[in-house]
Amino acid sequence: MVRDIKANSSKFINDNKWINGKFEWQTGFGAFSYSHSQLPNVINYIRNQEAHHKAKTFKDEYIEFLKLFKVDFKNEYLFEEI
Repeated sequence: MVRDIKANSSKFINDNKWINGKFEWQTGFGAFSYSHSQLPNVINYIRNQEAHHKAKTFKDEYIEFLKLFKVDFKNEYLFEEI
C-alpha cells in the first residue's frame, strides 16, 4: 500500500510540475499505528512537521519513534550514509 501511495503521489507531483526537477521519495518507509483518540495529536504533528524538522533530523526522530514503539533495530540497517 505504501509503495503504491509513494509511486502515485510522485507521478502526480511530477505530472503537475509542482517542483523544479524530478520529485522522488526516499527509499524505504516506516509505519506506526495510533488509536483514533490520538488523531488530534497526529494532525498537529503533521501540521508542525516542517518546524520541528528544523530542530531535529528525520533520522533522530525516526529512531525516537522506534524506541517509543519498542521496535528492535540495528542502527547500521536504518539509513544509508551518503
